[in-house]
Amino acid sequence: MIKAVIFDIDNTLIDFYHFKEKCMKAAFNAMTRAGLKVDRKKAEKIIWDIHNKYGMEYEYILQEFLMRVMKKIDYRILAHGIIAYRKERTNVLVPYPGVKKTIQKLGRKYKVAVISDAPKQKAWLRLALMDIDDLFDVVITFEDTKKKKPHKLPFQIAAKRLQTKPEEILMVGDSIHKDMEGAKRLRMKTCLALYGRTLIPKKSLPSVDFMIKKIDDLPKVVKGIK
Repeated sequence: MIKAVIFDIDNTLIDFYHFKEKCMKAAFNAMTRAGLKVDRKKAEKIIWDIHNKYGMEYEYILQEFLMRVMKKIDYRILAHGIIAYRKERTNVLVPYPGVKKTIQKLGRKYKVAVISDAPKQKAWLRLALMDIDDLFDVVITFEDTKKKKPHKLPFQIAAKRLQTKPEEILMVGDSIHKDMEGAKRLRMKTCLALYGRTLIPKKSLPSVDFMIKKIDDLPKVVKGIK
């Protein structure tokens, strides 16, 4: 029987790639208006190269971008980029349809939690902007363990704080490697969020217990687990 449900945030509760694309586009447009001269396709390639090297959470991406394009940081142009990014973040950081309603429904019967690799401040900002920050019993971020999924420690700490046995927990996430494999190491049940831009190997289906195409299907899945 399931007693708790743990969620990943990015691409499970929010469309994180869409969010990043929109924010970086707004920043690029603002910097261009402020005098930056660079081809858009070249800029997009540089931005994703930086993401691939440093990760999607890299705090100084605009500074790194300017260094690669201009060989220096023009702080006037940087300021316009940062302001545009922050304004757009508020507009586009919204949960997938049905997220709040689903978590509220689950919270009436089960404990609900979050495990995120994001820094604590960014994780809480996302939850607060989506107006779901008060719905979780436990929120585990990178600072809580200094380890990222699929390392066992974030899952162990979450289970401990939930006061629930791992085998009585369902982990919901979009990453086969980070979320599903990490949870399986502690014998947690797993549910793959197919709507979260999940990449499934063509040759074989991943070793997960359940898959959902929309988050609204989750309560039924949880209820059916014996």
